[in-house]
Amino acid sequence: MGFTIGGMREMRTGSRRRGRTSGRASDCTTVAEFTGLWGWDVAPGARAAGSECSCGKVGCPAPGAHPLDPAAVVPAGATLDEVAAFWGRFPGAAVLLPVGRAFDVIDVPEAAGRRALIRLERMGLPLGPVIATPQGRAHFFVAPGAAAELPALLYRMGWDDADLDLHALGAGSYVTAPPSDRGGLGPTTWLRPPSLDTATQPPQARLLLGTLAYVAHRSPCA
Repeated sequence: MGFTIGGMREMRTGSRRRGRTSGRASDCTTVAEFTGLWGWDVAPGARAAGSECSCGKVGCPAPGAHPLDPAAVVPAGATLDEVAAFWGRFPGAAVLLPVGRAFDVIDVPEAAGRRALIRLERMGLPLGPVIATPQGRAHFFVAPGAAAELPALLYRMGWDDADLDLHALGAGSYVTAPPSDRGGLGPTTWLRPPSLDTATQPPQARLLLGTLAYVAHRSPCA
């Protein structure tokens, strides 16, 4: 079965008519939106309850903040039926997005990220999705390759010696997709939700980095 924007709208409408379906059905709908509408791979992640992780590993170093199986991924383009069949193997899993495939991430403090968003929007610069985490971080989606390019970009912009609370996440990292819980601390949320023109073509990091670095550098004093 193909997956279309119209089909996505009908699926959402049908879910509302059914009066908020079960958690599993809701998760499948979310995952199918990410794979079918936004073109992202999705991985099932662990959940945390207190200091315990659903992976069952004693002393888990990242409870509720890691994939259950790095090899288990729902590929971009998967349909709702395909998602339902796959996700049934991981009941209650958090929804994680692998970084380094369709996008990399620039990570800054949430307060700095919110201020940067206002500046970037006023300047009319292209923006991709942005996630806020319960740990107080903002994740800006940028084009793949940003993590490898970050040191050189900061050097060229004169920020390489600055004390910056700014990092890049690349291949091998995962972000928790809204509205999944992150590490038992609460749900992640969209500061800027995905759209058809930004999900598959996030901006180059160099277009945002100057503003993000400036605001992140000032954030301890703000």
